Formats: sequence, C-alpha cells, structure tokens
Amino acid sequence: MHAYTIVSVAGDLLGAPAPDVLAAKTIPEVIDGLKLWIMGILAAVATLFLVIGGLRYMTAGGDPAQAEQAKGNFKAALAGYALAVLAPVILQVLQDILGG
Repeated sequence: MHAYTIVSVAGDLLGAPAPDVLAAKTIPEVIDGLKLWIMGILAAVATLFLVIGGLRYMTAGGDPAQAEQAKGNFKAALAGYALAVLAPVILQVLQDILGG
C-alpha cells in the first residue's frame, strides 16, 4: 500500500476532507495567466524605453542625432504600451480560435 492511500483512508476514517488532486489547467486559465504576464512584461519594457528616451532627450544638448534617437525610444514606448493594452484582445482571439 502506498503512503497516499494510507493518508486517504485515515482521512476518511477521521472525517477529514480528501486531499485535492492536481489537475492540468484549462486553456482559458492558461490564457488568463499569460495575459497578465504579457501585459506586465510589455508595460515594463515600454517604461524602460520611455525612461531611456527621456534621459537621452535631456542629455542631447542640441544634438539632432541624439534627439532623433530619443524620439525613436518614445515611439517604441508608445508601441509597447499599445501592445500591452491590446494583449487581452489578442489573447481572447487566440482563445476563441483554440475553442476555449
């Protein structure tokens, strides 16, 4: 007899609830978890680009090349924030395609 069988029998005898069985997550649960992770990562990277762009713009000192690089960082940050906002929509479409 295995140890988990003895615990289960003892739990039944003592009136304790049986231990929960581990089950795989469903597709909607996995997509909800992914949604939060993707939104967080995208927002963090976009914030990093925003900070780098701001620092680059402040230290440009009139150099047009540095100012253009800063503007590129701002555009990348904007794209990152847009993707973070659209992530739930994209993942909902993916969930509908997979039939979850």
